[in-house]
Amino acid sequence: MTIPPRLRRALVRMRRDLAFVAAGVPLHLVPVLLAWWALGLLADTVTGISPNAPVVLTAPLTLLVIAGYGFTEAQRWRFRALCGVELPRLRFAEGKRQLGYNWLVGPLLGVLEVLLLALVLAALAAALVLVWVWLVPAQWRSGHPGYTTTGTYLTVLGLAALAVIPGLAAGLVRLEILVGRAVLGVSRSDELARRVEDLTESRAGAVDAADAERRRIERDLHDGAQQRLVSLALNLGLAKATLTDLPAEAQEVIDAAHREAKDAIEELNNLVRGLHPAVLDELGLDAALSGLAARAPLPVRLRVDLPAELPQRAAPAVEAVAYFVVSEALTNVAKHAREATRADVTVTRLGEILRVVIADDGMGGADPSRGSGLKGLAQRVRSVDGTFRMSSPVGGPTMMSVELPCPM
Repeated sequence: MTIPPRLRRALVRMRRDLAFVAAGVPLHLVPVLLAWWALGLLADTVTGISPNAPVVLTAPLTLLVIAGYGFTEAQRWRFRALCGVELPRLRFAEGKRQLGYNWLVGPLLGVLEVLLLALVLAALAAALVLVWVWLVPAQWRSGHPGYTTTGTYLTVLGLAALAVIPGLAAGLVRLEILVGRAVLGVSRSDELARRVEDLTESRAGAVDAADAERRRIERDLHDGAQQRLVSLALNLGLAKATLTDLPAEAQEVIDAAHREAKDAIEELNNLVRGLHPAVLDELGLDAALSGLAARAPLPVRLRVDLPAELPQRAAPAVEAVAYFVVSEALTNVAKHAREATRADVTVTRLGEILRVVIADDGMGGADPSRGSGLKGLAQRVRSVDGTFRMSSPVGGPTMMSVELPCPM
């Protein structure tokens, strides 16, 4: 039986929301147990007489602050991995916000998460009550003549509860995202200052990356197609100047070919200034990357997972960066990856993050600090506030991971 695409997307979204909610229960309720233990230790210390009382008094508070920072980092991972929402990394000194979230707001959210998960379990149990009834011995059913009616009511109630659970889960996830951004986010002044700093670095990186890309293309054209066109134009010019005894028709052909060669050189120079794959704008990232994979000199296994339910594509600048990252990575694999027999390219989008992973089975040893090409890729990724990671141990394999922001 084939599940309709809309129902399948709804089930995937509900499973993701419930996983996010379930992961939040220990992160929201464990701090309460830790605080209860710390308060109990403090109470025992205050009521007792101990020569180490100052140390025992400060140790639980210090532990709470350190644990609060750890819980905050765990929450950042939960939002990022399960929901695709990036929360800013707070400094260790910003303890008030972390304490406020982990020990005041978090427990309230934990209660809502527990209630939602309990509703899910109760709804499943109620929806399957007739199944449970038919599994019990027949003697019990004969002694309870009204079990069918009661079981039917419970089943209908359970199915109705299951029908509203996706909406409740989505609402709770949205609430947690709003609360998380409001409490764990940075203040507006800090955000503006950080944004200005990031934009300054990104702009500088974008200028450097664009200049490096232009120089690379110009060098390749100068050493290849442009040299051949210049040589052709020179030969046609010599033929035009020396072969003066040819018929007029032949002279016209040589003259036209000479003009065409010079026009081709000019068009090639103009192409450098506006190089961009048209298929990327017309058909999207999937089609553009499929063309790259088909033209690659080694087998490439491509997987592009861009959910159909997203309201819009990523920004053109983000798609362009993703395209050129894959293009440059496959070029590097073909040129520099020793003994590489294949490459894997995976593109996925989770919420506000577009993740691109390129891996090959070569001998590894690539180092971004030594290669100008890899530095240029990292700068291009940072130009759109993305992150660039690379792992290439000696002996392989090599994996390049790029995460690009896609605000919705």
